[in-house]
Amino acid sequence: MTKKPAAKRDPATLPQHVAVVMDGNGRWAQRRFLPRSSGHKFGVDALKKIVRHCAEIGVAHLTVFAFSSENWTRPAEEVQTLMDLFVKALQKESPELARQGVRLHVVGDLSAFSAEMRALIDQAEALTAENRKLVLNVALNYGGRWDILQAAQAVWATQDQPTAEALARHMALAHSPDPDLLIRTGGEHRISNFLLWQLAYTELYFTDVLWPDFGPDAFDLALADYASRQRRFGGVPEPKSPAAA
Repeated sequence: MTKKPAAKRDPATLPQHVAVVMDGNGRWAQRRFLPRSSGHKFGVDALKKIVRHCAEIGVAHLTVFAFSSENWTRPAEEVQTLMDLFVKALQKESPELARQGVRLHVVGDLSAFSAEMRALIDQAEALTAENRKLVLNVALNYGGRWDILQAAQAVWATQDQPTAEALARHMALAHSPDPDLLIRTGGEHRISNFLLWQLAYTELYFTDVLWPDFGPDAFDLALADYASRQRRFGGVPEPKSPAAA
C-alpha cells in the first residue's frame, strides 16, 4: 500500500518547537488489566509515531519528558523497567533516527544513570549529530528547577554577567528555541517541573487522551488549536485591517 503523503502545513501557524509531557502510560495499562510496564512499552511506540510525524510535517524541534527527577520515587520495579526500556530504545531506535534525519539530544542530570546507558547516549548522539530534519530532545532525570540551578552555577563558574541571556546560554535546551507549544496528555493540567524557564510564553494544550493512544491525528488536533491562537508575548492584539474585518 502506498503511503499517503503528509498534508502541507502553513509555516506561519506551524510551531517550530513542540514540547510534550507524555502522561498516562500506567493508567492506560491498568484500564486494560495489564502491568504498568506494558503501558510504558506502548508509550515508546507512540513516541516513534509522533517523531516520524513531526519530521514529515516540518516541526523542527520536539522535546519529550521521558523521566523526571521526581520519578525515582516510583516503585523500584517500575523504575527498573523504564531504565531497561531506555537502554533497549537507544540500542534499537538510534539507527532508525539516523535514517529519518533526526538528531538526538538527551538532556538532564545523566550522572545518575549506569555507565552502559551513558555510553549508549553518547553513541546515539554521535550517530545522529549531522542530522537536520528534526531535533529530538529527550529529557531524562530532568527537572526545571535543576535546569535553572545548573545554569546559574555555570554562569557563576564562567564569571559571566548574571543576565537572562547568560543564563539562557547554559540551559539544557540552549541549542533549541523556546517551545511554541506544550502538549500534556493524560488529563492533568500542570507542567510538573518541566522546562520552567523555557515555557514563559509557550502556548499550553491539555488533552484527556492517554499517551499510548496519542497518535498523529491527536497531535494534529493540538496543532490546529495552536494555529487558532494569537500569540502576544505580553503585548496587545494587532488590530485587524478593514479588509479582514
